[in-house]
Amino acid sequence: MSKYFKYTKNFYVLGMLFFIFWMFFIDSNNVVNQFRLSGKLNELNEQKEFYQERKEIIKAEREELMSNPELLEKFAREKYLMKKKTEDLYVIVEK
Repeated sequence: MSKYFKYTKNFYVLGMLFFIFWMFFIDSNNVVNQFRLSGKLNELNEQKEFYQERKEIIKAEREELMSNPELLEKFAREKYLMKKKTEDLYVIVEK
């Protein structure tokens, strides 16, 4: 038992224990925060991949829309309720 007390009186051992305690629990960059931030980074990388894939799909749809005037007119009529001057537009809203 006296062997363990001998190490607890050593300045370097106490300093090292204090440093380890500080880094694991008290410091703003402690281990718990590092794991939490790592998980958040992985989640954001997955979202980034999703949005990049979605961006490619939207670019392809836009290219198709801009190359076909009939499709562009259909899209404008359905999405933005646009019409020609000589037409009447009726919107039916279902409850």
